[in-house]
Amino acid sequence: MFAAYRSPARAYAGVAVETSIAAARPIDLVVMLYEGANEGIHKAITHMHEGNIAGKGEAITRVIRIIDEGLKAALDPRGGEIALQLSGLYDYMTRRLLLGSLQNDPVPLEEVRGLLQNLKSAWDELARTPNAGAGAPALPAVPRLHA
Repeated sequence: MFAAYRSPARAYAGVAVETSIAAARPIDLVVMLYEGANEGIHKAITHMHEGNIAGKGEAITRVIRIIDEGLKAALDPRGGEIALQLSGLYDYMTRRLLLGSLQNDPVPLEEVRGLLQNLKSAWDELARTPNAGAGAPALPAVPRLHA
């Protein structure tokens, strides 16, 4: 008979997010994915320091899903070498996140956060260029990893 209690602020935040996604250009959605991944890594590290294993696992799983099902899945195979490099970089990030989780070590998570922030900066710059929403955006440069 009565709806479950839900915070008005939480309901408003949900609507605000849905509205911003619906109105966003494709390039803005990519930036949002980077922001969500960075936020998830921050939460995972916080949970790690607090000893909250379940929270850490949920946060890292969320970040991996953002990378695999969002960023990597959105790559256009016609992007050539850059798309291949980004795909490899996303695979590397996933492995580092898993290693950090297994070893309960924030260092690999911080490394991934730094990589994501560098890529996000490039996408932020692209989003500010005229006609950034027209067609597929050019891909940013991919940082080289040293073995």
